[in-house]
Amino acid sequence: MTQSESPSRWLNLKNYRWLRRLVPGVTIVTLILLARVMGLLEVAEWKALDLFLRWRPAEPKDERLLIVGINEQDIQQTGQYPIPDGELAALITALNQHEPRVIGVDLYRGLPIEPGNAALTEVFATSPNVIGIERIAGVVSDVATPPAVLPPEQVGIVDFPLDADGFVRRTYLGTLPSLDAVDPDRFRFALALRLAEQYLAPEGLTLDNGFRDPLNMRFGQTEFPRFQRTDGGYVDSDAEGIQILINPRSGETPFDIVSMTDVLQGRVEAELIRDRVVLIGVTSLSAKDLINSAAIKSDNPSLVYGVEVHAHVTSQILSAVLAGRPLIRVWSPGWEYLWIMLWGGLGVGLLYLKLPTLKHAIATVFGLALLLTLCMGALWGAGLWLSVVPPLVAFSLVSLPGFLLYETTLRERIDERQQIIERTYDAIHNGPLQTLAILLQERDQLEPSVSQRLEGLNHEIRTIYVNLLQESLPTAEKLQLNSQKIVDLRSPLSEALYEVYAETLKRDLPGFAALKLHVIKFEPLATEGLSSDDRRSLCRFLEEALCNVGKHANHPKRLTVTCMATETENVIRVADNGKNSGPFQRERAGHGTEQARSLARRLRGQFHRAITETGSICEMRWPLTRTKSVWAQLRLPKLAKPSS
Repeated sequence: MTQSESPSRWLNLKNYRWLRRLVPGVTIVTLILLARVMGLLEVAEWKALDLFLRWRPAEPKDERLLIVGINEQDIQQTGQYPIPDGELAALITALNQHEPRVIGVDLYRGLPIEPGNAALTEVFATSPNVIGIERIAGVVSDVATPPAVLPPEQVGIVDFPLDADGFVRRTYLGTLPSLDAVDPDRFRFALALRLAEQYLAPEGLTLDNGFRDPLNMRFGQTEFPRFQRTDGGYVDSDAEGIQILINPRSGETPFDIVSMTDVLQGRVEAELIRDRVVLIGVTSLSAKDLINSAAIKSDNPSLVYGVEVHAHVTSQILSAVLAGRPLIRVWSPGWEYLWIMLWGGLGVGLLYLKLPTLKHAIATVFGLALLLTLCMGALWGAGLWLSVVPPLVAFSLVSLPGFLLYETTLRERIDERQQIIERTYDAIHNGPLQTLAILLQERDQLEPSVSQRLEGLNHEIRTIYVNLLQESLPTAEKLQLNSQKIVDLRSPLSEALYEVYAETLKRDLPGFAALKLHVIKFEPLATEGLSSDDRRSLCRFLEEALCNVGKHANHPKRLTVTCMATETENVIRVADNGKNSGPFQRERAGHGTEQARSLARRLRGQFHRAITETGSICEMRWPLTRTKSVWAQLRLPKLAKPSS
């Protein structure tokens, strides 16, 4: 490689690495943005919002509201459902004795339900603090129309806009009815808004148009931002009328709830009623006045009584106006997309750090935890609904390649270093070493001391090459036998075992000195599924078995070493014919024996060791096929061997 080629080559490598991290990240983020625009992540965003709202710390009970629930026991005592008009009239009369600010009747009374219709009509006509209900969505029957005696300002709608999954996360503050409704041009207000309007009137707070948007509604300085088609996780949703996102009150018991029977029998304290918003509604499963809402905690998962949902919306309005409780707000779509791209960029940045696998995993988990913490904190503290699913998916998918990229980068660096070493050695081999070889051929004409020095110089130059290659190996892929010898664990296992055998027999041990015959057999082994640790342990096993012969065998003449694969299993066997005298008791397991047994268990194989009069045997067997680990497949390229 010439000097002019070098900068260009390194520039290309750097550009390649840079693009390899950037292009997949940009592609993933772009696909996620497209998925969000197409609404593919919409339901997941809704579910995340439900989850975060349900996980909020419990808020204090709202003492401005009281729910009078008509439960199963009330229905059984009355003996009739719907509750007859006479019972409802008696209930409203009993409540009015304790001077509530406003009473919301979440029961349809478009048609008389005898007995007692005359009494109820009289109560409605003489109670300006009573709000009735009507339904305007779909096909409206006469039952769902408001009581004729109530004026429009004492009627509220109980409809909710449904999301595509059938759950309620929004509420109307007001809207126009369908064209087939009575008086279709008259704007209708929601039950919760009517209740809040009457409750806030004594405080000098009246309903008016918004400051920032004239179509918004406000009480005093509190403006309610109306829902837009692309707010938060929504994509092109129905924004008909004036809608807001529901921010339900958290906690197991956000409101006081009493039964109809308790009120009629005078068992409810006056302070629970006086100066409050009182909502009358059904709290019996048999009546099926239920709404799907996963954000509100209830005894029946995702099913909430309709009267409770109206109470949550009323509490939301009153708490925002009187206590400054946050309303759910969102960013504009532009900021949402920047937020998603930011987290995708953080994932790409994590790749540039080129962290080891464990550190990369920790950093990824930390990033995801930070994202969830920010999103939950913003929602809980400021009512800001931040997009969580797209950035979470973007950060996860973009940073996922980092688990493998570290190994890939390491392999590339090692490969580059090996190429440089090999090129350098080729240059030395084709130049100075050739000159040295010519001098060695003429060593007969040289003095003995000069000839020896030339031989030493030739050996040193070649040894430098081998050492440089060995040092470039990562720690996990090499086995240090002694201060001079390093075994490459990425080479075929039979070759690595032979290197261990050859190097171990060089040791100055008494058993080795007595050997006259070496019978060795090193054949390829089936290594599929073996990790670097497994290979290292097998090499150490052979080293330990050979050292036992050298240290403990009694004048052995023959050493047999077998490393081979049969049809069903791999075998490593070391045997000697040293003479031993009995009796042969079971040997106490030492550290080497325990390691061998542990290795056999890990490989799902067998370890056997025996000492007899005619010698000793140490053997390891394990099956040919094992479950292959994903990480075991990450093999580094084999090092080139030095040319002679």
